[in-house]
Amino acid sequence: MAKKQKYYVIWEGHQKGIFDSWAETEKHIKGFAGAQYKSFDTRDEAYAASKKNYWASVNPKAKSVLRTVNAAPCIKPSISVDAACAGNPGVLEYQGVNTETKEVLFKRGPFPVGTVNLGEFLAIVHGLSYLKKINCPYPLYSDSRTAIAWVRNKAIKTNLERNAQTEELFDLVDKAISWLKNNPTTTQILKWETEDWGENPADYGRK
Repeated sequence: MAKKQKYYVIWEGHQKGIFDSWAETEKHIKGFAGAQYKSFDTRDEAYAASKKNYWASVNPKAKSVLRTVNAAPCIKPSISVDAACAGNPGVLEYQGVNTETKEVLFKRGPFPVGTVNLGEFLAIVHGLSYLKKINCPYPLYSDSRTAIAWVRNKAIKTNLERNAQTEELFDLVDKAISWLKNNPTTTQILKWETEDWGENPADYGRK
């Protein structure tokens, strides 16, 4: 039996559009961090999906949840963010992922010197900017109460020294604070409840 024809939509990749072979699709997403793509059975379905955003096509019902024991259910679809720091301060990086699939949507670093709180703060703001850019209404999860408070206050409190090693990081922090002050957002920023749901999906697994 001949293999059924599939059609592929790429929302984010080296090239965007509708493609009728996996080989061509793979060429346009390979090596692209945070690539967004999905297969469809007909060209009409692919065309309709291409007019919407990636999230609406991957999670059309947008009502599924993770089961929990003690806490309220985790909302899916959503995105989760986290930071990793080799020492505190130390080498820092952060990323944001699709909560359900753990697909990496964005990542930054490593920065030579940073702190976990600064990384968590930047991750949240990057996530807010990402969701606003693609006009996505989904909530954002972080496991850092400190970073969530900084985002809400549009200000940080850190003892990390600003110097040649940390200038790139602080430049991003300055831009993040400016973005918060100039870009109102309705995105829900929620605390990830590790005790009830397990590790944050964006966790680097280096504990």
